[in-house]
Amino acid sequence: MSETKKIKITLIRSLIGTIAVHRACAKGLGLRHRHHSVEVLNTPENIGMINKISYLLKVEY
Repeated sequence: MSETKKIKITLIRSLIGTIAVHRACAKGLGLRHRHHSVEVLNTPENIGMINKISYLLKVEY
């Protein structure tokens, strides 16, 4: 069984003033507030959400 890589993401900018779809992506990734960090699996679904709100995030591979 191969080990799935994880990506550490941190919400750098506030969700106030963003569109609802972008807020939903942040919630789907498990981000709650500014400077909150989570580790997510490197899956196509998560990469798509990260790419959509990349202007709000800091991503570490």
